Amino acid sequence: MKITDSKSFGTALRERRKQLGYTQAYISDFTGFSISFLSELENGKKTIQLDKAIQVAMLLGLNITIEARCR
Repeated sequence: MKITDSKSFGTALRERRKQLGYTQAYISDFTGFSISFLSELENGKKTIQLDKAIQVAMLLGLNITIEARCR
């Protein structure tokens, strides 16, 4: 999935979490992040803390890469 904004990032996290059979409560217990934070992250809230967002992605087994666009 190509990530172009906070909404597509959140969608990717939610799809992967559901694929793994994890609940937001499980992720919350594991990371210490609130369920409301996880919900906002999955819903694409633009003011989410990047370090926490990356930590959740890593927990879900997702790689994050940055590549230069071809012109």
